[in-house]
Amino acid sequence: MATIEVKNLSKVFLQPKEEIKYLQVLDNISFTIKDGEFVTLFGPNSCGKTTLLNIIAGIEEPSSGEVLINGKNPESTKVGFVFQNYNESMLPWRTAMGNIKFALEIQNPQEKEGKYAPEHLLMKVGLLEYKDKYFYELSGGMKQLVAICRAFAYNPEILLMDEPFSSLDYSTTRKMEIELLNVWSETNKTTIFISHDIDEAIFLADRIIVLSKRPAKIKEVVEVNLPRPRELEILLSKNFFQIRSAVLKIFEYE
Repeated sequence: MATIEVKNLSKVFLQPKEEIKYLQVLDNISFTIKDGEFVTLFGPNSCGKTTLLNIIAGIEEPSSGEVLINGKNPESTKVGFVFQNYNESMLPWRTAMGNIKFALEIQNPQEKEGKYAPEHLLMKVGLLEYKDKYFYELSGGMKQLVAICRAFAYNPEILLMDEPFSSLDYSTTRKMEIELLNVWSETNKTTIFISHDIDEAIFLADRIIVLSKRPAKIKEVVEVNLPRPRELEILLSKNFFQIRSAVLKIFEYE
């Protein structure tokens, strides 16, 4: 597990061919995520959520500020990343099992045992019977679960997820959330999850970081005091609606 520290992070993109030469996306963002915590990022479309995640992953460089993961730079950290467009990050000519094992091929074989074993992960998400199906033969929900299993099989220090369920329908999304928490609860990986769905953001998280419109600032951090393990019935609870109302109030107020 790992602690993530984001300190005074800002990001400006140069746009040499545009009328506005510089586009500021992030504005002085700071927060800390504790070991084993599940945090969601919630904010308007195009506010900079993906850019923030890419900087934490070490894919992008900040214009100012820094990110430390257990006191190290992101480049020195094992980061698991589940992308929004999972099809571009997976291998269609491999099976479900083969795609998950891809994360292990450059690692110590001992890491293939226990809770990070591909067979165990597929069993946890109810896909063990599909292990020999080629990736292109799977449904959208199944493909995303395989992508999530691969990220966990890598045994990363932190797990980053960029709206992985955004292309799925409502009922499939709710099922995917349960399966994700089923695996996460066993590993307790420090996780940041981008969501544009307020119910999803609350249902998954220990805390929600609510971002403003671009350039993104932190408007507020909301504690999600709901018991774990979580079942779909919690979406109908009084506490859930109170948190939902609080987040919407923050989100809509400028």
